[in-house]
Amino acid sequence: MTTSLFRLFRPRLALLNGVAAMGGYLLYPAAVHIISLGALMCGVAFLAGGGSAINQVLERDLDLLMVRTSQRPIPLGDLTPFSGAAIGSLAIFGGLVLLAAVGGLLPPLLGAAAIGWYLAVYTPLKRRTSLALALGALCGAVPPLIGWCMAGGAIADYRVLLLAGLLYLWQIPHFWLFQRRHAADYRSAGIPLFSPPAREACLVWLWMLALVAAAMLLPAFGIIGRHVAIWYALFPLPLAVISLARSERLLFPYLNLFPLLVAVALFLNHY
Repeated sequence: MTTSLFRLFRPRLALLNGVAAMGGYLLYPAAVHIISLGALMCGVAFLAGGGSAINQVLERDLDLLMVRTSQRPIPLGDLTPFSGAAIGSLAIFGGLVLLAAVGGLLPPLLGAAAIGWYLAVYTPLKRRTSLALALGALCGAVPPLIGWCMAGGAIADYRVLLLAGLLYLWQIPHFWLFQRRHAADYRSAGIPLFSPPAREACLVWLWMLALVAAAMLLPAFGIIGRHVAIWYALFPLPLAVISLARSERLLFPYLNLFPLLVAVALFLNHY
């Protein structure tokens, strides 16, 4: 049962969303409250895990067709669609309650909007068009907004919008490369891929350079202080080097670390 829940919730992805939310919290220039920060991390992780569970219920027919997802608990029969939906709904409810209890009304509203967009817009749309990724990535830009609002910031503040925009830009090449790695699986399930390989590769590298440029906006606008700016400026540089070398083998693992590195930079900047 533990293994089934692990595959249902995809905890690494859920924790990555929690880390992104912590980045938004640490960006706000105020004292850090450990209880609030812990509730934020857990609440957003619960939302992401619950969203993953409901997504697997909705896509159980596709999961059965792909090698990568055929061992998930619902295609295997370890969990019924009803039990998967019930567990996912409880996780989402728990995450919303946790965010509301500590952060007031706005953080859970943002979380509910992100989950609703992910399940009601992105999940059905990706069966129909390769452009669904550009819309689905909006969900991944919401966690820092939740963290910022939890800390007391205004949602329209340019500082958190820059951070959210950076995470949006990060998601596109990350999932493009993921699609390329599992292209045969996606084709067997009838999921449209972004574009013909040559054009897609060109867009990935151009997007990567845009991501590097966007990352440099944080110190340029004073969001990253001088005591951290020099260190912070170093870690996007490998993205530029790898992009110019067009090495997908190196790019994908480095992209996986990118949100964590940004969160660490914001943590160091806060102190």
